[in-house]
Amino acid sequence: MSENRTITVNRRARYDYEVMESVEAGLVLTGTEIKAIREGRVNLSDSYGKPENGEIWLVNLHIAQYSAGSGENHDPTRPRKLLLRKEQITRLTRMVSERGLTLVPLRLYIKKHYAKVELGLGRGRKRYDKRRAIVERDREREAREGVRR
Repeated sequence: MSENRTITVNRRARYDYEVMESVEAGLVLTGTEIKAIREGRVNLSDSYGKPENGEIWLVNLHIAQYSAGSGENHDPTRPRKLLLRKEQITRLTRMVSERGLTLVPLRLYIKKHYAKVELGLGRGRKRYDKRRAIVERDREREAREGVRR
């Protein structure tokens, strides 16, 4: 089995945001949450990172309830604490507050039996920037196809 097993990717994030850098963070989870993640029952689409009281929280991450869970199942959209180093937390908090950037989860994966999230520090794109990105992506695809022929 591979070392990193990707559970889900937030494809919309790279379209809506210009991602400048990315950081790996651990997640504080309950037992039924990690089991549901291993089943692949996760949705990253509307989630974001939020600095609060010297910690960073992942808000709106939807982890569906574990299928074999009992009445002790978890709340699907509760805020989850991210595990980062203190220097990383202060730097990311400063970037979000001063520069107006956003912490966007790019992908959720399992690394050595631990759930990790790749957080991107990004700036929101305007509609015309998104169109430009589509045109550039199409040009690159056509160039690659031209080379193959």
